[in-house]
Amino acid sequence: MFDLEDGFRIPIVGAPMAGGPSTPELVAAVSSAGGLGFLAAGYKTVEAVRREVDAVRALTSAPFGLNLFVPGRPLADRAAVEAYRERLQPVAERRHVTLPDVVDFDDDAFDGKVDLAVELAVPVVSFTFGLPPRDVVDRLHDAGSAVIATVSDIDEAFSAAQLGVDAICLQGVDAGGHRATLDPDAEPDPRSTRELVEAARSAIDLPVIAAGGIATGAHVAATLEAGATAVQIGTALLDADEAGTKPAHRAALHDARFTETVVTRAFSGRPARGLVNDFIADFDDHAAPAYPQVHLLTSGLRAAAGAAGDPHGLALWAGIGYRSARSAPAGEIVRNLWSETR
Repeated sequence: MFDLEDGFRIPIVGAPMAGGPSTPELVAAVSSAGGLGFLAAGYKTVEAVRREVDAVRALTSAPFGLNLFVPGRPLADRAAVEAYRERLQPVAERRHVTLPDVVDFDDDAFDGKVDLAVELAVPVVSFTFGLPPRDVVDRLHDAGSAVIATVSDIDEAFSAAQLGVDAICLQGVDAGGHRATLDPDAEPDPRSTRELVEAARSAIDLPVIAAGGIATGAHVAATLEAGATAVQIGTALLDADEAGTKPAHRAALHDARFTETVVTRAFSGRPARGLVNDFIADFDDHAAPAYPQVHLLTSGLRAAAGAAGDPHGLALWAGIGYRSARSAPAGEIVRNLWSETR
């Protein structure tokens, strides 16, 4: 089993970024450099995940991880989601997109992906958007996998510890993309990554992987000094050569027109940090707090915007350190971040 306390050559984890950025090539490059790369299983079929795990293993013999989305509750407020669907309809018509019907529940093939992780004995498996059942943790341990729970505050970390996970990934307010709040209706903890790490290290006897706003070697050093076992980077890898980030998203990271990030539910119904664009300006105040229903509604719109190269229709997920993202091989980015701490 991968040792989440002492197993890192470089204590940097490549965040699992669903929706395209976390390609097998990116994952393998981070792991081969001495960090720990992560595949994102979210939004993919079981067979697609199998192919990506096989692809990573063909590219590197180093340990790597697989991230799964824990299913949430069935839809509670259909009327709110239907109202949001109606508000999106004019945009859909302009982009020649047919909005899907609102679904009550979608589990993202969770059971099948757990079975696959067990079958393939993936070295590290992490969970986001909820905590896995205890029997899932036990099955993964029996298969030789280390298990990480992604959380966003100390109470959630306590709950994760009770399940027997091997580590927690603790997200601070500055993180790009989705926050890992266990309750999708809750507002995320407003504390910084360093503040959360300091609180966790004095309260929980588990390795802590710290995520959020880590864009430079100085950030890495400060977070490790606060007590983190490792740090997790996502935004810093968005412009890496091996990333599957859409061209319009890459360009926006360096575009002077995009000057700030904000936490929004407009694209998925869950709190997520991204660059402010026209879609957020138009819809942030109206989005229903319902995941994955809102994500499913906007997925076709985002795909059309990506195909058209329009950054104002994309979810430009990014943490507050987005201007530090570099276009370079992922291994070089990881090694440089580590060397900058010395």
